[in-house]
Amino acid sequence: MTKNSLQITTSGGGAYDDDGHAKRTGNLRSAVAHIITAVIGSGVLSLAWSTSRLGWIGGPVALLCCAIATYISSFLLSDCYRHPDPVSGKRNYSYMDAVRITLGERRTWLAGFLQFLVLYGTSIAYVLTTATSLSAILRSNCYHEKGHQAPCSYGGNLYMVLFGLVQIVMSFIPDLHNMAWLSVLAAIMSFTYSFIGLGLGIATVIKNGRIMGSVTGVPAANVADKIWSIFQALGDVSFSYPYAILFLEIQDTLESPPPENQTMKKASMMAIFITTFFYLCCGCFGYAAFGNATPGNLLTGFGFYEPFWLIDLANACIMVHLVGSYQIYSQPIYGTADRWCSKKLPNSDFVNKFYRVKLPLLPSFELNLFRICFRTVYVISTVGLAIAFPYFNQILGVLGAINFWPMAIYFPVEMYFVQNKVGAWTRKWIVLRIFSFACFLVTLMGLVGSLEGIIHEKLK
Repeated sequence: MTKNSLQITTSGGGAYDDDGHAKRTGNLRSAVAHIITAVIGSGVLSLAWSTSRLGWIGGPVALLCCAIATYISSFLLSDCYRHPDPVSGKRNYSYMDAVRITLGERRTWLAGFLQFLVLYGTSIAYVLTTATSLSAILRSNCYHEKGHQAPCSYGGNLYMVLFGLVQIVMSFIPDLHNMAWLSVLAAIMSFTYSFIGLGLGIATVIKNGRIMGSVTGVPAANVADKIWSIFQALGDVSFSYPYAILFLEIQDTLESPPPENQTMKKASMMAIFITTFFYLCCGCFGYAAFGNATPGNLLTGFGFYEPFWLIDLANACIMVHLVGSYQIYSQPIYGTADRWCSKKLPNSDFVNKFYRVKLPLLPSFELNLFRICFRTVYVISTVGLAIAFPYFNQILGVLGAINFWPMAIYFPVEMYFVQNKVGAWTRKWIVLRIFSFACFLVTLMGLVGSLEGIIHEKLK
């Protein structure tokens, strides 16, 4: 194997897979960790706010419906990793590869644009969330020392820049195959702050002596405002689940046997069950604790003030988790840029040459000048846009709407039709078409509501 990790080397023996790549070692546990790291992110903290807009019936129903849609999507996508046979066919290393080989070049451009838009936008959202969490730690300590009415205000721009510096260093990790440890750490962090949010919500409900909220959710000044808030809440809920844009990249880390699609289906079921439990608990108990006053971000909007050290711990866990999540969402873009430039410039040392570096007290590692430059510019651009558009809930809604139907529903359904030769107007064809159209309506509502929210915030 050459130092250029982008180059395929064929070899016999057990060190390489059937495609000549280094032996994949991922398993059910690592796949669940990757999925949870990708799914349970900043979106979980907005679910109480979303539930407050949808009410006691609409909120849980929206979460359950989105969970079911995500599992159907993952079931369809898992069989697209290999083509034409889902067990022994040729591998598709990424979402775009699967679209290209199944649906053709034209729709590949559309899928690629939407995938990178969502990945890039999610990275921006994670910059925002991390800065918000760090500001929340400082405000929590300020409120604890000076009282809840103290003018404790901390800007987030400096903290976004600090987060960017951390991500530049973390971007030296070559690819997703080398990130299992980071995903496990991030998954542990996500469970920690989710449990803290859940526990504080339950404690607040007990302290209040009653369950806050109503069947119809937060009242609005007029019907139009209520509709906009419902649409935006649907966008936030749709952001919190789907991970289709990372699905095949995660599946490409799995060892075989057993067949990758079987492992991925099991991992998806386990991860979606776990996340749905947390989502329902955090969303419902957060709404039950604060009712109409539910903050947009449960742990940084300061519905909770005490114990301040526990709030600080939760926000610290969020920051560590989002360091990993940012990398998970950035790696497909990094990998595509590496492959594209290596193909276009095969003789360029700047693109293809790797340099081994050894620092004191650290194991040796390899650096590539192109990766350093591209990934640094990428991180700087996400930080810059996060500073320019600091609208947490609205950004989540837009990203969720863009991701939910096109990437998680439309393309998987279309690829399933082609790969399994599903005839038009058969029972399976009709059911999946209805399913796709219903998800399209949810996406449309979420996109419109979230864009209206950004415009409204901008005009304030």
